[in-house]
Amino acid sequence: MIEKEVLKEVLLRQRKLFEERMKEKQVERERLDKIEQLKKLPHAVVISGVRRAGKSYLLSQIAKKFYSSYYYINFEDERLAGFSLEDFELLYQTSLELFGEAKTFLLDEIQNVNKWERWVRRMQDEGFKMYLTGSNARLLSKELGTLLTGRHIQVLLFPFSFTEFLRLKNFDLKKEDVYLTERKARIAKYFEEYLQKGGFPDYLKYENVEILQGYFNDIIQRDVLQRYPIKHPVQLKELARYTITNSGKLATYNKLREVVELNSTNTVIKYMDYLKTAYLIITVPFFSYSLRQQIRNPFKIYSIDVGMKNAISFSFSADIGRAYENIAAVDLFRRGYEVYYWKNEKGREVDFVIKKGRHVEQLIQVSYDLKENKERETAALIDASNKLRCNNLLILTSSYEGEEKVLNKKIHYTPLWKWLVRVD
Repeated sequence: MIEKEVLKEVLLRQRKLFEERMKEKQVERERLDKIEQLKKLPHAVVISGVRRAGKSYLLSQIAKKFYSSYYYINFEDERLAGFSLEDFELLYQTSLELFGEAKTFLLDEIQNVNKWERWVRRMQDEGFKMYLTGSNARLLSKELGTLLTGRHIQVLLFPFSFTEFLRLKNFDLKKEDVYLTERKARIAKYFEEYLQKGGFPDYLKYENVEILQGYFNDIIQRDVLQRYPIKHPVQLKELARYTITNSGKLATYNKLREVVELNSTNTVIKYMDYLKTAYLIITVPFFSYSLRQQIRNPFKIYSIDVGMKNAISFSFSADIGRAYENIAAVDLFRRGYEVYYWKNEKGREVDFVIKKGRHVEQLIQVSYDLKENKERETAALIDASNKLRCNNLLILTSSYEGEEKVLNKKIHYTPLWKWLVRVD
């Protein structure tokens, strides 16, 4: 049991820091639009995502925009290391004493408390609105799949999108900007910066590469090594570094096992799952209506943030094409799409197959050097279009824009930066 005086001290200090954060000039997160739609529902809102993506700042934006009274607590505080299920009632009583009556809880990094879902469910039943954040998908999903089934809605938060990056640069994006030469040039220049730095908020504030390197180590240590029984920590870290450095390339579990010199493929499968649940990487499977074919084919791996990829890699300039593809992959996941890649028997590859229900909705290629690769990229798209019965064909480019007909198929070309800002 935690002592009441210690809890008071923690709550008061955290509240002061939280209110100071609310007064800071912040980039308004795009996820606020979705949260505004959810705030009137009785469901708990679960904000999950990679560590340091800005979940705590998003909570402060929620409080500032939607609530005049609330309770906030961050369970990452080392003074709460012994906090247990039995302490939640004391938390509520102490919050009442310190801050008066409120019907909203903002609970940061909730997965640090065992059996937290029991108390959250009870408070929901009593009419409280609950906002929860967490940095580990598996630990959250295990609890959410029990008492909170059907009683929560999950919101996934990524590092800054390119639109949010432009807001950070005080660039007020307007629809007509994509038609104005000077404005287009500025956006393209900012995109070159985003391509190298990525979207982790604090790194963009201080621009010290050691910050991103520290995030990488922190995620491995706190969201993987401290959470799971890892027998080979050195190989786990090598696996994380290798997969991030080789973003966009095809991989198999057997190949990864050889690279990091582990004896068991099952161990690699588990370690990859841990890295995904810590939101460090995302994977894209081969597209097939046969689950067996999906499993038998290689998969693609992408870093959650291109800036982190650059920070722990040895080179940047040689990997611009891969960086383009990585940014597109993350944004597709940010939009909530069901994403695959496709490859035919001749090795022609389509970077992204977007599936909706039973149907393929769109086929997307990413080509930084279109002049060099145009014939290959279009040939793969046309082949996939015929075999997957999809005529919505898009190639994301560095600058070229337009439409062309190839073998009676219309292909759209759009600069990646324009596609990212969702300007039609």
